[in-house]
Amino acid sequence: MKLPAISRNKLRCCLPLAVLVLASPLCAGEIWRLDNLQRIGGHAVTLEGSPRVSEAGGAKAIVFDGVRDGLFIPAIPFAGAKQFTIEVMFSPAEGGLAEQRFVHVQDTNDSRALIELRLNGKGGWWLDTFQWTGAPPPDRGLTLVDPKKVHPTGKWYWAALRYDGKTMAHFVNGEKEIERAGAFRPFGPGQVSLGVRQNKVFWFKGAIREVRFHTVALAEENLQRVK
Repeated sequence: MKLPAISRNKLRCCLPLAVLVLASPLCAGEIWRLDNLQRIGGHAVTLEGSPRVSEAGGAKAIVFDGVRDGLFIPAIPFAGAKQFTIEVMFSPAEGGLAEQRFVHVQDTNDSRALIELRLNGKGGWWLDTFQWTGAPPPDRGLTLVDPKKVHPTGKWYWAALRYDGKTMAHFVNGEKEIERAGAFRPFGPGQVSLGVRQNKVFWFKGAIREVRFHTVALAEENLQRVK
């Protein structure tokens, strides 16, 4: 897979990318740069398949084959927070599964949050996000998806999932696409998988450059975007 060049990224955070832990109230949380296969965000990585590190436009990213490549990282940086924002910089490739889960957060109580995509088979994709509090049935969680918000594959994007304690919303390149009310407990300890759902289905085909976790619900103007 040949990665698309990364255009100038308009960073809206208060510290440079070289800083791993974001220290200001606006940027509380962690930055995970996907530039190696051993440690991400200071955490040991468990590999599934053979993901590889590649470079495009002077920046490294991890490439996933859409069949058997994934990463498992034993940490949830926003565990215990009543609000959170997850941001991920990624490039989806054409030719993968119609449904793909590329960020999956799950704690030991089975609470989970997922950032997913859907391919339309015509060179386009749309975002699908999900959160579930780990409550017993009939609680089915909350899904956000709008198939009319189609974006072309083969480019770099920032996607964000935000929960402010009352509402869940998701964004592409800083633009809100959908929002709904929902009540969820804070996450406990657990793990994050990248490139695949944690039960090893719905593999992602493409590349991920960076994931950011915040213990606050970032305002729209402070979200990352690719320009």
